[in-house]
Amino acid sequence: MSLKYAVLAALLEGEASGYELSKLFDVSLANFWPATPQQLYRELERLAGDGLIEARVVQQERRPNKRMFTLTEAGRADLRAFSAAPPRRPTAIRDELLIKIQASDGVDPVTVRELLEERMSWARGKLGRYERVRERLLAGRSEEEYLREADRVGPYLTLLAGIGFEEENLRWCERALSVLGRRVALS
Repeated sequence: MSLKYAVLAALLEGEASGYELSKLFDVSLANFWPATPQQLYRELERLAGDGLIEARVVQQERRPNKRMFTLTEAGRADLRAFSAAPPRRPTAIRDELLIKIQASDGVDPVTVRELLEERMSWARGKLGRYERVRERLLAGRSEEEYLREADRVGPYLTLLAGIGFEEENLRWCERALSVLGRRVALS
């Protein structure tokens, strides 16, 4: 899949500038489809050229003009067709830390421990951001109320996947640290 469909899906939230999309990616889509601002701006140009989104210029005083993007009917149709098709292949994990752990036998256990603790720190940070997004989405409602009443549930469901992913990262790191701690104790 390309960045194309992640951008189109983000625009389901409504009209947005490139900057706003970048922030949206940072807090809600980065858990499953990260993109740099430069990648986003290139993709926005491509999508506008393909007629899948429209851009309009908003005049601003004391600031540079900004471009606001919205989905076109062609963009919505393309996104619907994409969403209805089965994924081309299952998710594959590509994680540099796992390669390092795979090759860690014989490496100073303190170094390996530090790598795992760093991953745990990142996971906790992401979980904190995801929980703030969750609280904002729920806006005082229970999860059941939100899922029953919200116009769109897709963003909430993908947020739950991100939360689950980071919780699993923490569980795995804790287990790995425990195993390594026992091995060091036996040495």
